[in-house]
Amino acid sequence: MTSDFYCDEVLNGRTSVDVVAETEDILAYHHTRPFWPVHIVVIPKSHVPSLTDLGDADDGLLHRLLAVVRQVAAGVEREHGAARVLTNLGRYQDSKHLHFHVNSGEPLR
Repeated sequence: MTSDFYCDEVLNGRTSVDVVAETEDILAYHHTRPFWPVHIVVIPKSHVPSLTDLGDADDGLLHRLLAVVRQVAAGVEREHGAARVLTNLGRYQDSKHLHFHVNSGEPLR
């Protein structure tokens, strides 16, 4: 995996995605290789390294990102009865671009 799959593949259109929600600076889409039956990824459209390192982004972007995460998670919870919201940091973060996973169900693998 590249160091920033989201910028390198998703945001530049190399990898097409099924969009769930989109704003001017946030994108939510169904994961291209889901680990759970419901697996949605929410990302900022600009490069932000991680939750603990916002890089050049301001707190406003983080607030807008979390608003979309909340909206997507509420929809998953309504439809499936439960939702998880996960993010990874440090060596657990494969792609060095802030992203949240909104998921539901038991792992597929």
